[in-house]
Amino acid sequence: MSLIVNVLLGLLFGIGLVVSGMSDPDKVLNFLDLAGTWDPSLAFVMGGGVLVAFIGYRVVLRRDRPLMADGFKVPTKTAIDGRLLGGAAVFGIGWGLGGFCPGPALTALGLGQPGALVFLAAMFIGFWIARLVSAGRTDMAAKD
Repeated sequence: MSLIVNVLLGLLFGIGLVVSGMSDPDKVLNFLDLAGTWDPSLAFVMGGGVLVAFIGYRVVLRRDRPLMADGFKVPTKTAIDGRLLGGAAVFGIGWGLGGFCPGPALTALGLGQPGALVFLAAMFIGFWIARLVSAGRTDMAAKD
């Protein structure tokens, strides 16, 4: 049952990305182009998402547990560190260069947009590099 719910929620998310224009890299890049062809419409999409998430968290976290899990998995780390800032910077650079972030890139791939394949390949290479760097730091810390 959980798999079916997850697939349906993923489809709903993908449809929302297509309807809002988030899977169109040109629309995203126009949103980021403040000095040129700026398109503020994605600010409303993001604001709507933040509002829904804000209300949703307040409502759902009043429950003892989720409907389809044993407990909530809410992040507990609150520190702003180099990994967080570095990851945010890499994410922002990738978003600005490619016009995609991970969810919309998968949706765009399903729509047959060729740029999505290049972005996703670069994204997975970035995941691999990040894992290597993180493993290297762990190895270096163990030697100290």
